[in-house]
Amino acid sequence: MKAAYRNVLEEKGQSIRVFVFEDKEFPAAWHSHPQYELTFIASSSGMRYIGDHIHNFTSGDLVLVGTNLPHSWKTVGEQQSLVKAIIIQFSEDFLGTNWLDKFEFSQIKQLLTLSARGIQFSDATAKALAPTLLQLPEKSAFDKVIGLVQILQTLAQKKEHQLLSTAGFNTSITGEDSKRISTVLTYVKNNVQSKIAISMVASLVGLTEVSFCRYFKKVHNKPFIAFLNEFRIALACKLLIETDLTVSEIGYECGFGSITLLHRLFKKKHFMTPLDYRNQYRSIPTTSKK
Repeated sequence: MKAAYRNVLEEKGQSIRVFVFEDKEFPAAWHSHPQYELTFIASSSGMRYIGDHIHNFTSGDLVLVGTNLPHSWKTVGEQQSLVKAIIIQFSEDFLGTNWLDKFEFSQIKQLLTLSARGIQFSDATAKALAPTLLQLPEKSAFDKVIGLVQILQTLAQKKEHQLLSTAGFNTSITGEDSKRISTVLTYVKNNVQSKIAISMVASLVGLTEVSFCRYFKKVHNKPFIAFLNEFRIALACKLLIETDLTVSEIGYECGFGSITLLHRLFKKKHFMTPLDYRNQYRSIPTTSKK
């Protein structure tokens, strides 16, 4: 599967694209494009990569990705139903040139500036906007544009959000970079239970071990081992939330050589033990009280 830098607005004169993505899984491609992208996960779970950020996602995830920021969503494990997402892609000038300099759009301008790092919005914000997002693909071209402006203004006024990628992440990603990183991500996903040797991964992308380590850190802003540990911790979070596997079983599923290593890295990332993380998540009410 080819993953590359590409223009996602294929039709001449098109400035906004709104569509429903439905499939057995998300494509594994790690890619970037010169358009902004707002993605709402209606149904699915897995791993989300935004720049040098990696985290698990579930249904209800709402993320805004800035221009030229590499990103990828990957399903992990068996899905109970088809993956479904509402995706909105739009160019900066979809309302014409210099519209963001107008006073009325100052909040949206600030939002789009922050999106250079990727923004994840709160569950409450995503839930409130879900009906609008789900209906938008059925709207007329005119109403899609108006709807997008209203969605962006709503998001711009919300302070409950998280910036994802680090400020220093290298966004100068070539097509070759994208193809190589996609190969690495796919290999890690398919072999996470095993001991993953850097030499093996390096050979998959045609580099020596030393060259690969240097290359990966330059492109992804972190050493490969740090990335691999983050992937395994994110997968552990997904399994803690979605399954009843013991912590030891999860450690095995995620490829940790020892339960001690899992606990140490998990506490470093989330400031709590895996069991505390599961208990904290399960203490969240699943239905609202009226």
